[in-house]
Amino acid sequence: MASNTKTATVYRMVMPDHICPYGLKTLDLLKREGYSVEDHHLETRAQTDAFKDKHGVETTPQTFIGGERIGGYDAVREFFGKESLSSKQEGTTYQPVIAIFAVAALLGLGLSWYLSGRLLTVQAAEWFVSLSMSFLALQKLQDVRSFSLMFLNYDLLAQRWVRYGMIYPFGEALAGILMTAHALPIISVPVSLFIGTIGAVSVFKAVYIDKRELKCACVGGNSNVPLGFVSLTENLFMIGMGLWMGGKALGLITL
Repeated sequence: MASNTKTATVYRMVMPDHICPYGLKTLDLLKREGYSVEDHHLETRAQTDAFKDKHGVETTPQTFIGGERIGGYDAVREFFGKESLSSKQEGTTYQPVIAIFAVAALLGLGLSWYLSGRLLTVQAAEWFVSLSMSFLALQKLQDVRSFSLMFLNYDLLAQRWVRYGMIYPFGEALAGILMTAHALPIISVPVSLFIGTIGAVSVFKAVYIDKRELKCACVGGNSNVPLGFVSLTENLFMIGMGLWMGGKALGLITL
């Protein structure tokens, strides 16, 4: 009786000081697609180099199905009709911003539930915005130089005063943290209003007037988030939060 088991052969680096992560991802993908895998370890640099020379390839892992070489992890993904990692990295995505806003919203709801026993409160909305600001600033602070370089593409103040791009993430973080703590509105409110207004005008001009297609530096200098509505929303949040917290500080808003 013929076996219907699908089999694949994988050659991957498994060394004392290095286990190839793409090899592990290849194994996982093949098994999820219903394949039985013959897993061959390349345990030394000499073995790896010899394998590459024999098959005329430059990288490992390498996968073979039915005696035919499929290739590396990206090629295996394409073999199963999945989008390649390289195309994902080249394209635009809103995933980083969605993740930040979603976590900030859930944290705001969680804090509200803990402190008041209710989910939907004004403080939950305040924390959502202030925590979003803090998380977005954290993304920029991971590599301030890369952020400031991308920021120069569209920010009007940074184009006139280059150092502003290096200062911006610290101002956003300061405003977000102070607003989360409901502390020192005399500092957080003007900072939030200033950077939010400059940012909103800059994004609006670049996207809706000049019609430029740019990447947004809102989640750091290496992001694939397109400059547009989401970027404008970030700045409008800061303006709105500055007006709201300023109104509360001046007694114009009472709850």
